[in-house]
Amino acid sequence: MNPTNSSANSKIRVAIVGYGNLGKAAEHLLSKTTDMELVSIFTRRDPATLKTQSSVPVVHNDDMCEWTDKVDIAILCLGSATDLPDMGPKFAALFNTVDSFDTHAKAAEYAEKMNEAAAYGDTIAMTSIGWDPGLFSLMRLMIGSVLPTSKVYTFWGKGVSQGHSDAIRRIKGVKDARQYTVPVESALWKIREGETPDLTTREKHTRECYVVTEEGADQAAIEAEIKSMPNYFADYDTTVHFISQEELLRDHSKLPHGGSVIGVGETSEGTKQVVEFSLNLDSNPEFTASVLIAYARAAYRMWKNGETGYKNFSDVPPKFLSPLSNEEIIKGIL
Repeated sequence: MNPTNSSANSKIRVAIVGYGNLGKAAEHLLSKTTDMELVSIFTRRDPATLKTQSSVPVVHNDDMCEWTDKVDIAILCLGSATDLPDMGPKFAALFNTVDSFDTHAKAAEYAEKMNEAAAYGDTIAMTSIGWDPGLFSLMRLMIGSVLPTSKVYTFWGKGVSQGHSDAIRRIKGVKDARQYTVPVESALWKIREGETPDLTTREKHTRECYVVTEEGADQAAIEAEIKSMPNYFADYDTTVHFISQEELLRDHSKLPHGGSVIGVGETSEGTKQVVEFSLNLDSNPEFTASVLIAYARAAYRMWKNGETGYKNFSDVPPKFLSPLSNEEIIKGIL
């Protein structure tokens, strides 16, 4: 990779890859940044069929090679189930990239592939950046570092999981779907009160799925496939509701989410410390896009400093996330 954007005063040139909910959110939010500009949108669809919010060129993925000197970093707004494992390394070999890969069990395997691609292209490939994995990962690291004897718990929801919803939509016979992750309230409040139980995955969360099927689809087979899906539903108590498209649009069109990271530890015998970081989000894709944009800024700055290869949240100096100068950070935030 050899972008020509060398001026210190130039805006960071950003491409969006994929134009679903996350890509549209990133497009909207990039218009509000002062130090970054959207220069292109990449898609595997026919570019002529995309109706975008901005006037930037829409480019087919097959033509990505023509843009290596016009893009400083690409935000990969793609699903984790199949799209990122397939397309992520292809883009990382040509561009600096940041993505929100969120299949925790496969994160290391994906990181290895992205590292190989980035090594080939002399790029940075920053993966698993969002609010979890991402900000929540950072909080787990911070709490575990400050309170090394603590137990750290993570709860998600209640909210729509984009990755899990996408995984359901890829099942044969499924037309549309929303999946809600729901914390088990009794477990959550025990920890907030300072208890430190050993909890299984099933004891912390349940999953609720609202599914629209194609006409004539085998709903029993679809339900069985959902409930047995490894890394997504197999380890949870999962409820599947089959509803109409009209019901889905009426009752489940919004994409809220949130959750908490809670650490419980002692700094001396009987001196308990409870630390909590929580989110309550009206829009999961808009907040995830906000995190991706901040880390895209950081990734590009790290690349300009000579760094390449795979990176994650823990590699990033916090000041690189902000458009503020060091002086502004000290005066306004410190």
